[in-house]
Amino acid sequence: MTLFDPPAPLAERLRPRTVAEVVGQSHLLGPGKPLTRVLQSGRLGSLILWGPPGVGKTTLARLLAGEVGAHFIALSAVTAGVKDVREAVTEAERLKGRGQRTILFLDEIHRFNKAQQDALLPHVESGLLTLIGATTENPSFEVNPALRSRARTLVLQALSTEEVRGLLQRALSDERGLPGVSAEPEALDLLARLAEGDARRALSTLEVAATLSNPVTPEAVTEAFGRHLPQMDKNGEDFYNLISALHKSVRGSHVDASLYWLARMIEGGADTLYVARRIVRMAAEDIGLADPQALRLAVAARDTAEFLGSPEGDLALAQAVVYLALAPKSNSVYVAWKNAVRAVQEGETLPVPLHLRNAPTHLMREQGYGKGYAYYFDDPEGSFAQDYLPDGAHLDLYAPTGEGWEARVAERWRKLQEAHGESEQARDPEEKPAPA
Repeated sequence: MTLFDPPAPLAERLRPRTVAEVVGQSHLLGPGKPLTRVLQSGRLGSLILWGPPGVGKTTLARLLAGEVGAHFIALSAVTAGVKDVREAVTEAERLKGRGQRTILFLDEIHRFNKAQQDALLPHVESGLLTLIGATTENPSFEVNPALRSRARTLVLQALSTEEVRGLLQRALSDERGLPGVSAEPEALDLLARLAEGDARRALSTLEVAATLSNPVTPEAVTEAFGRHLPQMDKNGEDFYNLISALHKSVRGSHVDASLYWLARMIEGGADTLYVARRIVRMAAEDIGLADPQALRLAVAARDTAEFLGSPEGDLALAQAVVYLALAPKSNSVYVAWKNAVRAVQEGETLPVPLHLRNAPTHLMREQGYGKGYAYYFDDPEGSFAQDYLPDGAHLDLYAPTGEGWEARVAERWRKLQEAHGESEQARDPEEKPAPA
């Protein structure tokens, strides 16, 4: 081995050689579990392996092909195209004539567009190719329904801290790993936590740390690992899960959780203006009139984040999140608006009463537009006495809560309803309640 023939990376050298050596995924590989039953039957169908990075999707695909004695073709959807699929089909047809089946492994299958995924369909359906696709993205969104229906989706889980630590210890003791290197227990504990379930990341960091210190120390791990950036796909499910967690933590008035999820998003590289817009939405949707200042503060935080940028503007977002989490909550306007939209979409289209119509021309006034309208500031009683919906129409859209400032709104709303109700009864004496 020379400078021009370096050894394979540690993660590659330690790839499991058998299914029994796989670390983690006991929910798939344990006794009686799905993949165990498949291997026992010898009938391996097409699969979609969905899970975070570094949990063994590629390794598992190779091992499954070996267990059933199939020819293994590996492609990456990042670089491959329909031409590569055609070449795989040609090779599969040639091997089929010899009685050998072919497994096509397509890494990052979510990178294939619809046309490219459709090119796989006839060959998967005919059984010429057994497809094993690997993805870090939710297949429900990223894999065509037609292809998804022909493959079983298996969810792989991030390795536990204990499983990662065991893998690191194996790297120090296995002859394929780092013979002659030792590590302090605290260093292995630290690295197992920092890896966040990613075996490849853990082994790569250990390999670098071993060049800095032997035995490997926590300081060497920290230096080798670099800045700890939380894992987050800025365009994938992780991002939207974090947004959901932030919104629900604010709604649940949990300040610490709200700050944590906000920090996860910011440190993960999220678009701060997108986050700011969501915070404005939280103020309108979940705080509403319980604290009218919340929306103003959220908009101000959004403007500050845009003006200052990150990291200075992040503090304004944190201030807004803390304020919203602490604020009283009301979704009464949110619910009322949904009720109003539903009434428009599903109900009868109501005409505007003549006295409420705009009357800018003489002809319109002759038609009765605006006639009899009672201007509130000139005639408060008359204003309450007039109809604001067509005769016989009734809507019950808004119901204020007793939270925060909206408790005052609720009292005002009650009095207004009483005033409108009394005016209606005054116009129709037969509907007046009998004296007590």
